[in-house]
Amino acid sequence: MSALLASTAGWTIGWSIGLAVVFAVVALVVPILLLAHRIATQAAAINESLLKSVDNTAALNELNVTNEAAEAIVAGLARGRSRLGG
Repeated sequence: MSALLASTAGWTIGWSIGLAVVFAVVALVVPILLLAHRIATQAAAINESLLKSVDNTAALNELNVTNEAAEAIVAGLARGRSRLGG
C-alpha cells in the first residue's frame, strides 16, 4: 500500500508543479495579449488620423506654385514702382 501511495505522490507532485507552471505562464501572457490588443486598436485610430492629415495637407503641394506667383507679382510691382520714380 505504501508503494502505491509513493507512486501516486510523485504523479501528484508532478501534476501540481505542471499546473503551477501553466498558471504562471497564463498569468504572464494574458496581460501581454491584452496590451497588444490595445496597441492594435490605437494603431488603427492613429493610422486613420494620419490618412486624414494627408488629405488635409494635400494643398500644401501647390504652395511652391503660389510662392512663385507671389514673387513674380512683387517683382512686377517693384519694377512698376521704380519706373514711376517711387
